Amino acid sequence: MKENSVKNISEEIGEFAFERFSDLHDWQKAARKKLKEITGLDRMEAMVHDAAPPEILWERDVGLGRISKISFFPEPGEQAFAYLCLPHGCKKPYPTFICLHGHGTGMHWSLGVKWEDEATPLPMENDRDFALGCLRRGIAAIVLEQRFLGERSGHADRSPGCLYASLQNLLIGRTTIGERVFDILQLLRWLAVRDDIDRTRLGVMGGSGGGTAALFAAALLPQITHAMPAIAFSSFRGSIGAMPHCACNYIPNLLRFGESADVAGLIAPRPVVMVNGRFDPIFPLAEAERQFTRLKKIYAAFGVPDNCRMVVGEGRHRFYADIAWKSMLELFPVN
Repeated sequence: MKENSVKNISEEIGEFAFERFSDLHDWQKAARKKLKEITGLDRMEAMVHDAAPPEILWERDVGLGRISKISFFPEPGEQAFAYLCLPHGCKKPYPTFICLHGHGTGMHWSLGVKWEDEATPLPMENDRDFALGCLRRGIAAIVLEQRFLGERSGHADRSPGCLYASLQNLLIGRTTIGERVFDILQLLRWLAVRDDIDRTRLGVMGGSGGGTAALFAAALLPQITHAMPAIAFSSFRGSIGAMPHCACNYIPNLLRFGESADVAGLIAPRPVVMVNGRFDPIFPLAEAERQFTRLKKIYAAFGVPDNCRMVVGEGRHRFYADIAWKSMLELFPVN
C-alpha cells in the first residue's frame, strides 16, 4: 500500500486528549460534545422523529429462551431490524446486552442460523453466537442489524454495503459510525419503556465493526452501563490509519480530536472490557496496549481502575467468549 499522509504527520496528542485537561469531568463534557459533532450524531439527535413502536415480524421459542424479530424506523425511510432474545427461567427485569456484529452477512450469526431462513443451524465458529452466549448466562440480548450490513446492506447476497453509503454520508455532515450509534439510541428509547429490561444493567458488546460501534455508543450514550468492545480497540493511527479498513470506520478529523483511549475514556467510570487477539493483524495488540495504558490512567483518576480491563485471546481477529465473559461477569451482576 502507498504510504499515506497519516504516517507523514508527527504523532501529537489530539485537541481533546485527556492529558490536556486538568478536570476530567470538564474534559468528558467537552470531548463528548465534540465527538458528537464530528460523527454527526448531534445533527441526528436534533431531528424531531416520533418513532412508532417496533413491529414484531415473528416469534419463536428456542431451548435457551424466546426470540422475537422486530422491525422499527430509527428515522423516516430507514428500516432497522433486531432480535429480542429473552432467557427462560430468569427473573425480570432482565440484565441485558445489546449485541452488534461486524462485516459479514448479518445479525443471524448471533443466533447461529442461516440468514436465508433464520432457522437452519450454522456450524458455529469464532464464538460469533453473541445472543446465545448471553442467554446461556441468563442475560437478555437485543441483536441490532447495523446500517449497511446484513439485511440492511442493500445487497441480495447480504455482502456489506458500507463503502458508497459511508462516503455519501460525508456530503451531509454524517458518518456511518454516527448513524449506527443513533440507531442504538433509538433502540434504547424503546427499551426504556419496557418493564422487563433492567436499565441499571444494560450493556453493549460487539465484534470488529460491531466492536467499533459498541465503543462509540458507550462513549456517547450514558444510558449504557457496561461495554465489551471486541477486536476493535487499538490506536486509530496504528489500525485504520495504517492499513486498509472499511470506509465505515472513518470520521473526519478523528486524530485531531484524539486517540482511541480518549474515546474509550468517555465511558469512565462505567465498566469496560476490551477483548483483543494477540495476533490480530488489523487491530494490532501493541498499539492497543499503548492506548490501554492511557485508558487505565483515566479510570484510576476516577478511582475505579478495576472497571477498565483488557483480555487477550491466543489467536487472530475473532471473539474470545470464555475469557471475555469471565471478566465481564465480575463487573456485571446477573443474579
